[in-house]
Amino acid sequence: MTQGVFAARLCAAVALCVAAVVPGNAQTYPTRAVELVVPFAAGGGTDLLARLVAEGLSKRLGQSFVPLNRPGGNTNTNTGTLQVVKSAPDGHTLVMASIGLAANPSLYRKLPFDPLADLSPISLIANSPTVLVVPPDLPVNTVAEFVAHLKANPGALNYASYGAGSGPHLATELFRSMTGVDIVHVPYSGGGPAVVGVMSGSVQMLFASVLPVLGAVRGGKLKAIAIASAERSPLLPNVPTFQESGVDYRTGTWFGLLAPARTPDAIVAALHREVVDTLREASVRDRIVEQGAEVVGNSPAEFRAFIKNEAERLAAVVRNAKMQLD
Repeated sequence: MTQGVFAARLCAAVALCVAAVVPGNAQTYPTRAVELVVPFAAGGGTDLLARLVAEGLSKRLGQSFVPLNRPGGNTNTNTGTLQVVKSAPDGHTLVMASIGLAANPSLYRKLPFDPLADLSPISLIANSPTVLVVPPDLPVNTVAEFVAHLKANPGALNYASYGAGSGPHLATELFRSMTGVDIVHVPYSGGGPAVVGVMSGSVQMLFASVLPVLGAVRGGKLKAIAIASAERSPLLPNVPTFQESGVDYRTGTWFGLLAPARTPDAIVAALHREVVDTLREASVRDRIVEQGAEVVGNSPAEFRAFIKNEAERLAAVVRNAKMQLD
């Protein structure tokens, strides 16, 4: 055997060994079912979007992407997100996160992970404006009546959230700081249970994204008072904006897909490509828009910068509302 032939065979053998031991090779990923962790109970906006994305990725990548609801703890610091942070960085465990992910670094004095250091952003999926909903029998129909009712009953009314640091918690505390109302926080495990809590009258208000409440509003089970966007939503054309109602209040929530830190760039790129292709499908876009959200689908770098900017913005909300937790 000549030296050249030996060297060629040696290189080929090394290449085969490397291909055998490198996990998550982009050409073979995924090699088994992928867990898409949703750190909230079923029925909320994060859950709805996770199922749409999972369906599209399953179709495109030839393996099942299985949404797993992991509520508990305090929203994005719960066991669901920690499960992803501690998972092998091979693309087989992902998380569909929401706005609380960016709020948690300032909300908690001892956060068990750093969102940008311990997670790899894949794409921002969608944005959704906040809408204020109340039980149909609450004797208010406008923002002015709502604020007056709260001020006439200080500390007597409750508001729902999906847990400390969740989108509804942040949105309500921002509204509370702007209007000076005295209301009591009642955390639930996700959008579905929180919506049920308002419909049943256990709590008297929810500042939520449009996604989990649209059906209940259209069905008359919830009453929408105002929406925190620049313009009225075509899905709720009779619901005024807060600005129309005299309160300069604009806010919302967002939903994005992330993997554990140190997931290979090739896998992150493959996931991003297939997520964007999924979001380009007319049927998927229509379903997201029909739920009151705006489709995004940005790049991993853009999503990382977005989370960083959100963390800085929300730190001011947390600080002004004195929301910091142990």
